[in-house]
Amino acid sequence: MALPHAQLFDVIRVAPLGPALAEAFSTSLLKTERLQLQHQVLPARYDQPEHHVDDECTVLCLEGDVEVVTAGGTRRLGPNELVVIPAKERHSLRARADSAVLVTLLLRDGDAGPDGGTGAGARTLPASSPQRRLPPLLRRS
Repeated sequence: MALPHAQLFDVIRVAPLGPALAEAFSTSLLKTERLQLQHQVLPARYDQPEHHVDDECTVLCLEGDVEVVTAGGTRRLGPNELVVIPAKERHSLRARADSAVLVTLLLRDGDAGPDGGTGAGARTLPASSPQRRLPPLLRRS
């Protein structure tokens, strides 16, 4: 069952979770036809598969230590640091510690790109990776 998204003008609290991060889930906080906000929880040593989205997107590190990897290099983000990723830029995220990021996606007709962003389909992960904590990679709601 999908969780309800916030609505326009709703106040959404986005803050570090501290000790609660270990049990947190990734969630889509808000989704309209043109915008999606995702709170992604990334367990330490998790490498998100490479993918791209059709328009610019942002990644704001709320807590932890995350690398944004592109063909042009790696940008390391700590708490309160943000990077803007150009449209169609292939990228992945690597969590170096338990981390949480706020991802902002620009959408077209409610979608970030074909199949939610090329390369963002289902992936098989090691048994040691708890499924409940994996980010919904541009999942449609």
